[in-house]
Amino acid sequence: MRKAVTLPELGENVETAEVLAVLVSVGEHIAREQPIIEVETEKAAVQVPTASAGVVTTIRVKPGDTIRVGDVIIELDSEEDEKVEEAGTEPRGIQEAVVTGVGATTLEAPPRDADRETARPEHAAAAAAPSVRRLARELGIDINEITGRGPGGRITTQDVMLHARTLIQDKRQAMRGATAPGGFPGLPDFSQYGPVQREPMSGVRRTTAQHMSRSWVTIPHVTQFDRADITELERARKHFAPRAEAAGSRLTVTAVVIKVVAAAVKLFPKFNASVDAEHDEIVFKQYVNIGVAVDTGHGLLAPVIRDVDRKNLIEIGRALTELSERARARKSRPEDLRGANLTVTNLGGLGTSYFSPLINWPEVAIVGIGRATHEAVYRDSAFVPRLLLPLSVSYDHRLIDGADAARFLRWIADTLEHPLALTLEG
Repeated sequence: MRKAVTLPELGENVETAEVLAVLVSVGEHIAREQPIIEVETEKAAVQVPTASAGVVTTIRVKPGDTIRVGDVIIELDSEEDEKVEEAGTEPRGIQEAVVTGVGATTLEAPPRDADRETARPEHAAAAAAPSVRRLARELGIDINEITGRGPGGRITTQDVMLHARTLIQDKRQAMRGATAPGGFPGLPDFSQYGPVQREPMSGVRRTTAQHMSRSWVTIPHVTQFDRADITELERARKHFAPRAEAAGSRLTVTAVVIKVVAAAVKLFPKFNASVDAEHDEIVFKQYVNIGVAVDTGHGLLAPVIRDVDRKNLIEIGRALTELSERARARKSRPEDLRGANLTVTNLGGLGTSYFSPLINWPEVAIVGIGRATHEAVYRDSAFVPRLLLPLSVSYDHRLIDGADAARFLRWIADTLEHPLALTLEG
């Protein structure tokens, strides 16, 4: 069967990708889940696998091309007698379309607002599989506004994606044609003062700028500061570090803080939540995924360690190393970069102390770690050298009050000072 393999969804709010490399050739026999191209999205560089085995007959892309979700990457003679996704099945990572002759089937754009009025009788329920309904909800789309082009007017995954693409294009067109009141003026011509050089923003930097602007505008930020005496913790860390290395891990201060933060959000559930302003609700999460800010040569990324509360320090250290290495090598997978509940960022390696990190929306808090320094602390009628770790937490003041943040950060500091407390309290 002739099939066309298309670009799947690569992450939240990722619409396009630039082709970095084509990993297969015409006539090559490829296996299911084999990477076929490497692309750079606005968030990371990733390899795209195929969902079918077969022989490559046509390659539709080349390095340097910018492609959109749903665009055909390759065509192949498939060995698998599969049907195109039908209602009731789960959405697949790679969308496939049956092709005939030499061209893939084309997808027509969904009707505009004028056509939607007659697309479905008023108050009639949209016919769609649960998986399609879930996709529409995740994209923030009212499924009743979509015209189904499947059998009997049934709404398919492709209908949802086409509708979303049309909405995005309409919004961009409107933004280009309108001048926001009170918006920032354009830059002056700096060349009148001297030589200048322009270069385009990388995809990661562009997305970071957009995301941080949204976070700053949406979230009323407040930052709380504290410090932890980690003298005893550092002795224990150095003692157990060889054991962690023997297990293929690294016992770092960051790994310990991540573990402590995972315990803290269970005692302070507001920090493990998101604000749903649209519905005036608070979403409390029953799982603990921690994002970790990683400084890479191509921008700031925040890969996610999942189920931190269920991992020991060796497992956390191993995951931290693997995710950081993939991020710096531009090999992060889409799932590496989504699903965090709270982020930890460590600038101690750069010599900083206290700082105010920006919250990664839709999270409501971010914990910052500075560089630990030895300071004289007055104890038992004498000054003694102690190792003090600067800590910061920026929080969403719509949900979290100052007293909440103070207790949260002090609990983290106390636990770092007395690690046995974590065991005593579970």
